[in-house]
Amino acid sequence: MNKQKDFIKRVYEIVSELKLPLVDDKVQDNAKFQSNNAIVMVKFVFEEDESVIRGFLSLAEYFHTVIIKKKDKFYIPHNYKLFTLKSV
Repeated sequence: MNKQKDFIKRVYEIVSELKLPLVDDKVQDNAKFQSNNAIVMVKFVFEEDESVIRGFLSLAEYFHTVIIKKKDKFYIPHNYKLFTLKSV
């Protein structure tokens, strides 16, 4: 497996472990949200440290919201904040 697939697989494992709601292409056809309406955009970049993934996912738990997967990025929208997680 390549690095990107390992990243996505690990995110899915942690989401399952934490029992968080995840919306991906298996559940929805096309999730749309406007990132230009966000007042705050926080970007998480995964390199090798799993704590980045856990920190990102803990925001969904804290805000009681969903995680949205589009292509190879994950998003957590909350009010006028948008959190993104991607791998390098």
